[in-house]
Amino acid sequence: MADMRDKDDSDKRLLTAVQAALAAEHAAVYGYGVVGGRMSEARKTEARSAYDSHRARRDDLRRTVRDLGGDPEPSAGAYALPFPVPDSAAAARLAADIEDRVAGVYSDLVRASEGARRRGAADALREAAVRAVRWRGGSVAFPGLAERSVAPEASATPQA
Repeated sequence: MADMRDKDDSDKRLLTAVQAALAAEHAAVYGYGVVGGRMSEARKTEARSAYDSHRARRDDLRRTVRDLGGDPEPSAGAYALPFPVPDSAAAARLAADIEDRVAGVYSDLVRASEGARRRGAADALREAAVRAVRWRGGSVAFPGLAERSVAPEASATPQA
């Protein structure tokens, strides 16, 4: 009986972590829409590639939530940005901030999952950390572990 409760708790933690990753990907897709609109021509391709990557991960996470027996969290109609984004420099800061937030939720998903799902979450964390470094021009210690890194704290959040 205890084994059954442990499995149920594990399944709930996994679904919660996948839903959190889905919510972060929704926010990332929205945020990259802003980034792309403000980014310099020299970095528009990079912004488009990140946007496409986040859209693909979002779509995969929707399927994963359904496979786990849940209803995928919908995207918010709009998201509040953590700071004004009037130009390309601010857009690059926003992109780095988005990637920091995404890395954080994938870190949680790594902890909550195992096997192929854990490897996929670790890959997503690594990709977000690499993109953050490219946007920021430098790295942080322990990407995805907010309690161990020094990075911007806010990101795009749903706006009611």
